[in-house]
Amino acid sequence: MAILRSRYTYKNLGQLLLRVGIGFMFILHGWPKMTGGPERWEMLGKNMALFGADFLPVFWGFMAAFAETAGGLLLMLGLFFRPVCILLLITMLVATTRHITAGDGFGSYSHALEAAILFFSLIFIGPGKYSLDKAFFPEKKNRRIYS
Repeated sequence: MAILRSRYTYKNLGQLLLRVGIGFMFILHGWPKMTGGPERWEMLGKNMALFGADFLPVFWGFMAAFAETAGGLLLMLGLFFRPVCILLLITMLVATTRHITAGDGFGSYSHALEAAILFFSLIFIGPGKYSLDKAFFPEKKNRRIYS
């Protein structure tokens, strides 16, 4: 049971598994919304009225569907990780708010709230070393600060 005694030696593998698993699930959630077309997007987008944005419901609905579908793919790849986590966080906060204001019980909004907590945490954790962000945007170790 070396994995239980390690000092988080496998954290990057864990981050990869988390990204791929959650990203895949969000693609599965988002794809029916993406392919639902303008009628479905309008239904989703009307939820933005909760925040005073009662204009362009088709646009807001498309953006929610796109955030889940494309965001899920980018999450899996670890590409543009923090912006994607922020978009998914916002999407899940809107979904949570919609369920709560509709009077739905905890069981109805718990998934969205849990996902919001997850994406908020991932903003700070990062994608790990097995990500395209790490390959395309390497950290500069010897940055010079000019004042």
